[in-house]
Amino acid sequence: MTDPESTDHVPSPSTTAFERLRPNLLRGVQEMGYRSATPIQERAIPEAVLGRDIVASAQTGTGKTAAFLLPILERLMDQPTGRILALVVTPTRELALQAEGFLARLGRHTRLRGKAIYGGVGMLDQERALRGGAEIIVATPGRLLDHMGRGYVDFRALQILVLDEADRLLDMGFLPDVRRILARLPTDRQTMLFSATMPPEVVKLSQEFLRSPRMVLVPAATVAAVGVSHLALPVPAHQKTALLQELLRDQTLTSVLVFTRTKHRADRLARQLQQGGVDCAAIHGDRSQSQRVRALESFRRGTHRVLVATDIAARGIDVEGVSHVVNFDVPHEAETYVHRVGRTARAQRRGDALTLVAPEEEDDFAHIEQLLGFAVQRARIPGFDYAAPAPPRSREPEGRGRGGPPRPFGRSRGSQRRGPPGGHRGGRPGPRDRRDDFQRPRQTRARW
Repeated sequence: MTDPESTDHVPSPSTTAFERLRPNLLRGVQEMGYRSATPIQERAIPEAVLGRDIVASAQTGTGKTAAFLLPILERLMDQPTGRILALVVTPTRELALQAEGFLARLGRHTRLRGKAIYGGVGMLDQERALRGGAEIIVATPGRLLDHMGRGYVDFRALQILVLDEADRLLDMGFLPDVRRILARLPTDRQTMLFSATMPPEVVKLSQEFLRSPRMVLVPAATVAAVGVSHLALPVPAHQKTALLQELLRDQTLTSVLVFTRTKHRADRLARQLQQGGVDCAAIHGDRSQSQRVRALESFRRGTHRVLVATDIAARGIDVEGVSHVVNFDVPHEAETYVHRVGRTARAQRRGDALTLVAPEEEDDFAHIEQLLGFAVQRARIPGFDYAAPAPPRSREPEGRGRGGPPRPFGRSRGSQRRGPPGGHRGGRPGPRDRRDDFQRPRQTRARW
């Protein structure tokens, strides 16, 4: 906060952004460790506190969640409880849980209660919250529609709607669900739309559902989060696991988030790291919600030094103090790289992004460098054996890991009367295999 006795400098961002907050809400802000507002908070909070519709865009890791939660808490603090007063629609359960956690901490000195509504868990506790047990609901579209279809969700008292990560809501195909939800909400409300990017589809959505919105656009000096140091580590594909294990010998890598392209690879890499003595866990879409929550909490507490994740977590993990993001696989989409590395250097901190680049991934990494606007420094780890030969190719399909001799080529699991078709390259792939093999480069499949 600005020194009230000083008159020879411009007020700090914390003064301009937080000056409208009441003392009990400001206590929550201070207890969370916010010393100054980020640019998106500085520009969005004053407008939102006045009840204006807002379209806000800022890159990942810049504090957008607090930028809409603080005005919600401020505006609703004196409202009667026991009714749904605010709704935040977000694309993933990780983001819903993240916002719920922020609500609990920022609003701990208020009477307002928040609840995350998402799939993969029981509905009873969520039903109680929707029936009046929480004033602020953070929900994924599908599960919210499930509850709405049961007829007990009452939005008549709703005053504020937030569409969080609007670009990803559209990318994930949620626009029809969002339209169905909005059709059930009061039209006399404040609506805020927050997004990491602003494609034409998001602009069209804002024009359709917002009333004369204030545009809050925070350009970035760099595409990736400020404070991230980027480094590329060229390495043969078959040597990536060994190189990662070598990197993890450095104890300055205190909290490491590793991204892989597929679920099978995440599980296998986690097993290999555990066998090498690294405390780690894996998180991806095939894990149950309870498994994902336990893995994330263990990583947050430091019980697990390493968390291996697929891109489902790229915008859903908010852990303070992630020291390093490691791209075990180079993503095919350059924007995915930005979202991944945004998990470190959060809220004006610093962090490191390391990318293991195999020769066949150089083209994808060149697109990333083009998006970043600079050439990422290349480095080699002293003493690492880059010339080690590749292991023999395995005939066992990736991800099975059940031991025993490989099945003969040309015969599916179903042809041996061992279960439904799928799971073997010689047979007809089942739904699980098609999903898990999405975007996997076939030329490197056996070697991974």
